[in-house]
Amino acid sequence: MNKYLSSYTLNSDTMLTIIRVVTGLFMAIHGWEVFDATKMGEYAQWDTFKPGTGLFMAYLGKGSEFLGGVLLALGLLTRVSAIIIICTMTYISFFIGHGKVWYEDQHPFMFVLIALIYVVVGGGKWSLDRKFFD
Repeated sequence: MNKYLSSYTLNSDTMLTIIRVVTGLFMAIHGWEVFDATKMGEYAQWDTFKPGTGLFMAYLGKGSEFLGGVLLALGLLTRVSAIIIICTMTYISFFIGHGKVWYEDQHPFMFVLIALIYVVVGGGKWSLDRKFFD
């Protein structure tokens, strides 16, 4: 019982892997809409950063969500994918969401915080990064 109340780490490699994979899959599912032209047209209307760039920014954002999510789930180029997710979700939080970090039914800033963990710790023991780059 004392180890649950102490600073003892409970198999952090496995837990960080589970969180990485689930977060990556959530991001990839959100980004899957990049393959739906109708949906992308709707998203193009949201972006008011620079007139005329809405469709480009929608494809860039959804493509970043999809690619970053797949890479994060696989643990491949984990830190790079985490930075892509951080940039994309920060843009959504502060430009599209106007600073509302809990934007409607979405939680883009939560993804920023989770991705920040993987910038610091990397892909971990159960990642393709470890297989290819260690």
